[in-house]
Amino acid sequence: MILVAYPSPSAGTAEAAVVSNEASSAPLSATASLRAELASARNQLSDLQDQLNRANQIIRYSSRYGVSAAMTAKVYDAAISENVDPELAFRLVKLESDFNAHALSPAGAVGLTQLMPATARFYQKHIRRDQLFDADLNLHIGFRYLHSLVVRYHGQVDMALLVYNRGELAVQAATAQGKNPTNGYDRILMKGYKGPGIID
Repeated sequence: MILVAYPSPSAGTAEAAVVSNEASSAPLSATASLRAELASARNQLSDLQDQLNRANQIIRYSSRYGVSAAMTAKVYDAAISENVDPELAFRLVKLESDFNAHALSPAGAVGLTQLMPATARFYQKHIRRDQLFDADLNLHIGFRYLHSLVVRYHGQVDMALLVYNRGELAVQAATAQGKNPTNGYDRILMKGYKGPGIID
C-alpha cells in the first residue's frame, strides 16, 4: 500500500480564506441594511402621504360645510374608522343635526347623527341618552349603524338611509302595503352622490 502525503494548508492560506469570506459577506450585509432603510423610508413616506390626504380632506369639508376644523376632523376620522364614505357621512350629519352635537328631536333622537337611545344600545349596552351628546361616541355609533344598514340592504344606499331615518318597521310597513317608503330623505341626502356608501 502506497501512502501519499498531501501538504496541509498553510496558516497564510487559511487566513486568506477567512478574509475572503468576510469580504464577500460585507456587500451582502450592506445591501440588507440599505434595503431595510429603503423600506423604512417608504413606510414613512406612506404615513406622510396619509396625513397630507387627511389634512386636505378636513380643509375641504370644513370649507364646504362651514364648520370648525375640529368638528370636521371628528366626523372625518369617525367615518374612516367605521368604514363609511366620508362624503356620505358629512351629508348625513349636515341633514340630521347641522353639526349640532346637542341636537335633540321631538321624537327623542340625540346628537350629531340623531340616534335613538334604543338603537344605540344595540351597539353599546347600557348607554344613557345623555352620553349620546358626546360627539365622538355619537358619531362612531351612528356611522356603525349606517354601515350595518348598507351591508344589510346589499349596497342599496337609498334604502339604508330610509331605514336610518324612518326606522325599519315603518319602511317595512309601507312596503308591505305596496306604498313607496320614501319620504324624500334619501333623495335629499343622495342628490349628486354616486358613491358606494361604505369603504370596506
